[in-house]
Amino acid sequence: MFLSSIDMAETKLSLKLLIDKRVNKVIFAEAGKEFVDFLFNLLSLPLGTIIRHLKRANMVGSIGNLYQSLENLDEAYLQHNQYKNLLLKPNMPHFVTGIPLMFPDAGQDPAERKFYNCCDSHRFVTDDLDAICPSCGYQICHEVPFVSSDDTKTGSTSEGGVVKGLATYIVMDDLSVMPMSMVSGLALLNKCNVNDFSVLEERMVDFSVNEILKSSLHSKTALTDVFIVKKEFKVKKEDREV
Repeated sequence: MFLSSIDMAETKLSLKLLIDKRVNKVIFAEAGKEFVDFLFNLLSLPLGTIIRHLKRANMVGSIGNLYQSLENLDEAYLQHNQYKNLLLKPNMPHFVTGIPLMFPDAGQDPAERKFYNCCDSHRFVTDDLDAICPSCGYQICHEVPFVSSDDTKTGSTSEGGVVKGLATYIVMDDLSVMPMSMVSGLALLNKCNVNDFSVLEERMVDFSVNEILKSSLHSKTALTDVFIVKKEFKVKKEDREV
């Protein structure tokens, strides 16, 4: 059976892949809830978070230059109520920070942040103690409690994340995801013209979340690029150095 696991200390993942040895290409990976939750939650990452983790040199196009321009911009040129880190290091949505495979420094859980309104309890809330209430003009300084969605679901048996943990999932080379079944597995093998199981190889691989994130942004063969193309390039580089 294909398994997925988490190394929380280094934000590393492990997957078992099914590879077509004839063309050296990943057919699919069989993944559990953790990895599929991670993939789906990539869709909710703020752009500033993506650029920060991939670094400017690894970005496709010019968006990395925008990030660096703001990073280098002197605070004197900013509006008094604007802070660079709101764009450079945006907070993650609270439902994403609960996914263990996401970047550990990508944001703060709202339950750990403090929120405030003005002393007259007007209908404005902020996490900035220097903010001014638009209604009365006074500084907003009265702390108010944050109630998460989990707190309102007493007795809920939800395991969190996006998908259910009881199922196993197929993650294809282009990161398309579907529930695992005998029919879907055979259909993929047939689509890849695999008639002889001897051409298949099962392989355990380790990788970082940044590798998958980078490959997902510019490749239609994300798994092959991360686990085969990159590995072959590394081997050839080591051979040249020897």
